[in-house]
Amino acid sequence: MSHTAHIPSHRKPRRGASKVAIRAGVAGGVLSTIAVAGAAGPANAAEPVTETIEMPTLTSGLAGAVAQSADATQRVALNLELGAQENAAAIKAAQAARKARAEAERKAEAQKAEARKKAEATARAKADAAARASRTAERTTLSSASSNSDSGSSTATTPPKATTSAGGSAGALIAFAQAQLGDAYVMGSTGPNAWDCSGLVQAAYRQIGVDLPRVSQDQSTAGTQVSLSNLQPGDILYWGGAGSAYHTAIYIGGGEFIGAQNPSSGVVQKSLDWDPPSGAVRVL
Repeated sequence: MSHTAHIPSHRKPRRGASKVAIRAGVAGGVLSTIAVAGAAGPANAAEPVTETIEMPTLTSGLAGAVAQSADATQRVALNLELGAQENAAAIKAAQAARKARAEAERKAEAQKAEARKKAEATARAKADAAARASRTAERTTLSSASSNSDSGSSTATTPPKATTSAGGSAGALIAFAQAQLGDAYVMGSTGPNAWDCSGLVQAAYRQIGVDLPRVSQDQSTAGTQVSLSNLQPGDILYWGGAGSAYHTAIYIGGGEFIGAQNPSSGVVQKSLDWDPPSGAVRVL
């Protein structure tokens, strides 16, 4: 046996088997202890070695971080909600602006169309009035010239008779119109001794059981429009536009018509060449 066999060794024994125990403090920074014990072989036993390690406290810092994270998340959510509300408000405002602009444009177009319509109506009325005044002046001049010529050869003037071979209804209404030759022209009159143009036409057609509108504008659309080159006795002649005529008369055949012309002429029989009509309608 060696002389050192019973002398305890001062070297730390090798740690063959270790046992670690960890105790973690959960609240208030409780120290964590790690105990490590080592045992040598059975023949070389030594004192167990214990090491204690102080671990940092985790709970307080973790709670603060969680609180900060929750606060940041809440702020982000609030910002997103505010942004969504602002976007919705902007979209709604843009839609309202587009709707208002479209409505304004529609009203402006409607006003322009109405203004154009009124201007066109005014222009037509002026043109019709000018044409009517021109025709009236021409008729007055011709009537005066005819009266002066007739006064030198005769003291009385016999109204010309209508020359037509029309029979039936057309012949009857023409005969009535012929019977009124020489009657006075009075605006608004419907007989029996004074007439205006449409009053005479209406009365003539009433003799054969046909009811016509009272005024020239309506009489010019009371029948089927016919060409002036295809006239028949009894057709209604009109001056001006269809639906806006200012004068009507009755075609009696042979290129002539009978009508209540104006205050200076009264009811006369004239050639179409004397005052060419604008159009004609056929009722019979």
